Amino acid sequence: MAVLLHRLGLGAYRRRKLVLSLWLVALAGLVACVGVFGGKLDDRFAVPGTESQRALDTVSRTLPDVSGDSAQLVFTVPGGKRVTEAPYAAAIAEAVTAAGRAPQVSSVVGPEKSGAVSPDGTAAIVQVQYSIPKSEVSESSKHALEKAAQAAEKDGMDASVGGSVYSSSGIHVGPSEIIGVAVALLVLVITFGSLLAAGMSLIPALIGVAVGLAGLLALTPLADISSTAVTLALMLGLAVGIDYVLFILSRHRQQLARGMAPQESVALANGTAGSAVVFAGATVIIALGALSVIGIPFLTTMGLGAAGAVVIAVLAAITLLPAIAGFAGSRLAPKPGSRAARRVHNDTEATTKDTRGARWVKRVIAKPLLTVLATAGILLTLALPATDLRLSLPDNRSASQGSTERTTYDTVSDKFGPGFNGPLLVLTETDHGQGAQAGAEVARKLATLHGVKAVLPPASTSNPAQSVITVIPDGGPDSLKTDQLVRDIRKHGADIRVTSGTSVSVTGTTAVNIDISNRLSDSLLPFVAIVVGLSLILLMIVFRSLFIPVKAAVGFLLSVAASLGLVVALFQWGWLADMLGVPSTGPVVSFLPIILIGVLFGLAMDYEVFLVSGMREEWLHTGMARKSVIDGARHSARVVTAAALIMFTVFAGFFPLDNPIIKPIAFALAVGVAIDAFVVRMTLVPALLTLAGRHAWWLPAWLDRILPDLDIEGASLQKAAPRDHDRVEVQPVS
Repeated sequence: MAVLLHRLGLGAYRRRKLVLSLWLVALAGLVACVGVFGGKLDDRFAVPGTESQRALDTVSRTLPDVSGDSAQLVFTVPGGKRVTEAPYAAAIAEAVTAAGRAPQVSSVVGPEKSGAVSPDGTAAIVQVQYSIPKSEVSESSKHALEKAAQAAEKDGMDASVGGSVYSSSGIHVGPSEIIGVAVALLVLVITFGSLLAAGMSLIPALIGVAVGLAGLLALTPLADISSTAVTLALMLGLAVGIDYVLFILSRHRQQLARGMAPQESVALANGTAGSAVVFAGATVIIALGALSVIGIPFLTTMGLGAAGAVVIAVLAAITLLPAIAGFAGSRLAPKPGSRAARRVHNDTEATTKDTRGARWVKRVIAKPLLTVLATAGILLTLALPATDLRLSLPDNRSASQGSTERTTYDTVSDKFGPGFNGPLLVLTETDHGQGAQAGAEVARKLATLHGVKAVLPPASTSNPAQSVITVIPDGGPDSLKTDQLVRDIRKHGADIRVTSGTSVSVTGTTAVNIDISNRLSDSLLPFVAIVVGLSLILLMIVFRSLFIPVKAAVGFLLSVAASLGLVVALFQWGWLADMLGVPSTGPVVSFLPIILIGVLFGLAMDYEVFLVSGMREEWLHTGMARKSVIDGARHSARVVTAAALIMFTVFAGFFPLDNPIIKPIAFALAVGVAIDAFVVRMTLVPALLTLAGRHAWWLPAWLDRILPDLDIEGASLQKAAPRDHDRVEVQPVS
């Protein structure tokens, strides 16, 4: 692989105008496809094969009026007044009429028909139903509802508009992300000591991100792609894109400082550091692609979309970067006497002067056992809150304070009870063709269940054997009581089927979300086992060692556990929530743990490879275990630190967003990267390698013979003997 990448880098350098043109043409073509053929993003959550999804699909055919998303107009009057009083009732009736005229609305039910008046008489709900998902609801329709609600605000009556059509969606890019990129640029300037080199790092990364996002958006007419998938692809593509370019460009500048010709240096950097980039990118791609085995479509598109962004980032690093470096030529070399040049000189001459990375590692391994115990103790302490992890999909309770959807949600919970924000739909089907009678009998039985606040009369569908019953739970959509109620209804439904021949299925948004969370919870441990097993195999092949893969897997699990612990402490328990701008607390986004495991696995392998490969190189050269740890850190710690800082700032740039899905994911990835890079890789790993000594690099001879050699360090390049000018030309590194 190293020789192939060497040739690829050399070819891109020589044909730099063609390579750059191809990337720009591809970008322009994809942008044109988005403009001409681009469809709408789909933020619906679905789990094919579950009871709730099958029932929801049935209801969408036989009772389409309730198959789409809905909105609520909530009216409240001051204490001592009642919404049924003539002036208020008239204003609400006018709002019902106006809402019925709004575009795309299929039906409107006022409180005089539904009886949706709070027990104290101070609040009423107007239910607005669409037959289409929220992604297809136009802004003009929402504006018409808001205008209808505002027109009713008179004589002290307040109105707000909410419901599922107002839940957060869309691609989120704002000032915080731009600040994150600016901070990443600052880190690059400090790392390289050159504004030109820093800018060179951003150009391929940004072009790669643009191509990846345009490609993903161009697929919207062919696949259901959510706004979260696009934002995750943006976040991950930007972070790894800058990091991968950083790794290759750092090697290139080191070689230029040693006097290597620019063309030869680009090719050699692409063959050595580029090999590690391809390996690291492949691990991220495999982990994200593995999300598709869980069998949840929106999670599959999320994983494959993010994996596609990483593929483009890798391609940009190994093709576009060599081409752009060709335009810069020798100007990328550190200036003689500069700090960067002195650093390369010190590394080349093997001076006794230590870098910051070497000094840190020396402190860490001075008392390695104490370091291991202290580090593990800290990480396990941070992980303790994760034992209370609860999973759910976000609703409008997670919206920012003061937003119309959050105000509506809170008002409904306070005046009517939390269950009104998460009603359950129960579909009944009988073999006798008397759906209304069977539905009424089931409704009477459901009303006796623990956790049921109210049961509305059955609604008929176009199928005379069916009816749909609305059940209002005592608890909110994400409460354990509602989860248990769904289980109880299904348990009693099996008994009803046996005794009366009527089948009972629980569906609706709340039931679908519960099924998704349960499916994800059940998939978590198998997914962890797949990822950990993959890391053991890959690292055993790369480092020809038994100890290093086991150590890396343990470190990865500690990083994930500590990150989830911090997520639970902030988003579920509410520690520092007000200070950090978290609008509400509750269960964690149900697919966050799996996304965190998939992404952090790939990034952890990045840092493991770039840090430990230098130590292994020193071990093979000197055979001195302790010295190899220090000298390996001397050469690689600075780049790993810069890469981690860049990735942290990019992820952290998405945290200020008022999106209940992106905010916790960005937080989890940011703290996960920081913990894995600085606590695990830069602290725990050197201490463990020091404790293991020579045994850290041991592999049984029979296993060494059967394992393939990936050569991610480019050793084969040093052995290559080119026969002509078009073959690989290698100048010694030192």
